[in-house]
Amino acid sequence: MTEFSTRAIHAGQEPDGPTGAVIPPLYLTSTYVQDGIGGLRGGYEYSRSGNPTRDSLQTLLADLDGGVAAYSFSSGLAGEDALLRAYLEPGARIVMGNDVYGGTHRLANRLHVPWGIDLVTVEMSDPDRVRAALADCPAKTVLWVETPTNPLMKIADIETLAAIGHEAGALVVVDNTFASPALQQPIALGADVVVYSTTKYLGGHSDVVGGAVVLRDQELAEQVAFVQFGGGAISSPFDAWLTIRGIKTLSVRMERHSANAQTVAEALLAHPAVEHVYYPGLPEHPGHDVAAKQMRGFGGMLSVALAGGPEAAKRFAESTELFALAESLGGVESLIGYPSEMTHASVKGTELAVPENVVRLSVGIEDAGDLVADVQQALER
Repeated sequence: MTEFSTRAIHAGQEPDGPTGAVIPPLYLTSTYVQDGIGGLRGGYEYSRSGNPTRDSLQTLLADLDGGVAAYSFSSGLAGEDALLRAYLEPGARIVMGNDVYGGTHRLANRLHVPWGIDLVTVEMSDPDRVRAALADCPAKTVLWVETPTNPLMKIADIETLAAIGHEAGALVVVDNTFASPALQQPIALGADVVVYSTTKYLGGHSDVVGGAVVLRDQELAEQVAFVQFGGGAISSPFDAWLTIRGIKTLSVRMERHSANAQTVAEALLAHPAVEHVYYPGLPEHPGHDVAAKQMRGFGGMLSVALAGGPEAAKRFAESTELFALAESLGGVESLIGYPSEMTHASVKGTELAVPENVVRLSVGIEDAGDLVADVQQALER
């Protein structure tokens, strides 16, 4: 079996047969000519049900995560929604971390709870609390794990939680967006499903919005495929093509993201204006040992709490020059955000609320020294 970096470039990427083109063609078509009624060429009839470019990406995603199948969606939340619709039914339960991405919690709480789903939030870094939350759970239960978490960078032990979840009969889902398959392999650690916002590290260039669901079970995969087909939340051919292009450099980008984030985290840690740095690559991080065990690197995301409180945090977020103040993450360029009023505004006033002195940094692949200088001048302001 070839190594990850090789598969990221070659899986699902056979050169074009008729021309020998190294990069497979981009199939910008909505429909396909049939050789008589029902005489489909390669099984293609309409691009909502299937498109060669999207299939190429899905083959690549399944290979990288070790799944039996993968599906490419129009956004990460669209993929999450399709998975939940495919698996759950009224009376079912979702057990979710208390530090998940705000949009994921909003999806479950505002769209699925009114449908009759029970939502429980719990501290995922504490296996005993997770076990208690799964006690006497209904037959249809999802254990939703996000690690590292967004934005407080908590670490959950995937292998331990997968065992706890399966013992309770739950479907174990891992949001692997922050780590990417280059740094973490949830299915190999026992997860049933992996979800991504491919907008982030998989695409990697801040030019495409997308999502993915990778599954280890064929029956559930077919159910997700039907929900995608019936609901229509597909990625476009061009978006799929851009994501494939991004994945080809995923390994080298994640190495640089991780190295730069480590350097920036250590610089922030030493600054008197900083109250706390949330980065699993720091030995003092409470999840450092677990992260070191299950990840190949610590990733490009970190958060920082400012000693001066909310106003200092806002001034810091608005004072950087290389770190652009913007939503999203995972691109080659560095971004900075204020979660309380940006990415996690939907959970303000709940137990998932982000402390108001916290700023989140997506550390890009620029020169590390320039990035350190930028955060230091912003802190001086």
